[in-house]
Amino acid sequence: MILPLRLIPRVAAAAARLTPAASCAPTLLPPRRARLLPALAMAAAAYSAGSGVGRRLLFRQLFEAESSTYTYLLADVADPDKPAVLIDPVDRTVDRDLNLIKELGLKLVYAMNTHVHADHITGTGLLKAKLPGVKSVISKASGAKADHFVDHGDKIHFGNLFLEVRATPGHTAGCVTYVTGDADGQPSPRMAFTGDALLIRACGRTDFQGGSPDQLYESVHSQASMQNLIFTLPKDTLLYPAHDYKGFTVSTVEEEVAYNARLTKDKETFKGIMDNLNLRYPKMIDVAVPANLVCGIQDPPPKI
Repeated sequence: MILPLRLIPRVAAAAARLTPAASCAPTLLPPRRARLLPALAMAAAAYSAGSGVGRRLLFRQLFEAESSTYTYLLADVADPDKPAVLIDPVDRTVDRDLNLIKELGLKLVYAMNTHVHADHITGTGLLKAKLPGVKSVISKASGAKADHFVDHGDKIHFGNLFLEVRATPGHTAGCVTYVTGDADGQPSPRMAFTGDALLIRACGRTDFQGGSPDQLYESVHSQASMQNLIFTLPKDTLLYPAHDYKGFTVSTVEEEVAYNARLTKDKETFKGIMDNLNLRYPKMIDVAVPANLVCGIQDPPPKI
């Protein structure tokens, strides 16, 4: 299952110092805070779930400050090769990520994206260049280049662990959510890496790259082909977004069903909210999207 806190001392130290004011739980109203703290405690406990030979998942949440992007490292450390995947890497932090992978003795197998990002350039291309053998992964619906294309219902295996693919379009036409497996030997509670489809107490914008508020609402709320998407996952499922701008790190299905400021509304109200956000044109979109459509590999400078 998931490695104990002793293997991630920074998280253990933070947990030891944790107070309601320092946690990711909102502090606006005491009654609400009291209801959220058990879920927060559950989220912290997820880092130490499992026992004996079942301890196999190593998990790290990494952050890139300029675009407020989270990158996620998962590895099966019970496998002799310690195979790992990296979700939503950023070009600026590739060296940091590679150094961590080396320190932990992992073998990076897949560099994966939840969608074609508009606010940063993916680190996938640099990772492939610096670590031969790494394969890039993105949804077929994204229209981007990659070594492996995934569709709804596919599984991505690394060692004896796997991630299930959920098509969750709406922020862009090609968004997917990666969910840890629902089987013996898989992490419990489950974890969902939602990209920009679901943010903590919010969601990604829907006004570019084939976005659709109607699609996004259905992606979060619906159950497709007997497979839970996001809100129909077990309520203790840990939700990890691609971004956060307010200092939050993790949520749960239970919390977002109760407190998400946009997605708790009915569909028509939600569509009205999304159609009237009046957000600024993303400053990186004209650079990031073309680069990310080719796996983040930018043309080298011309020779003089």
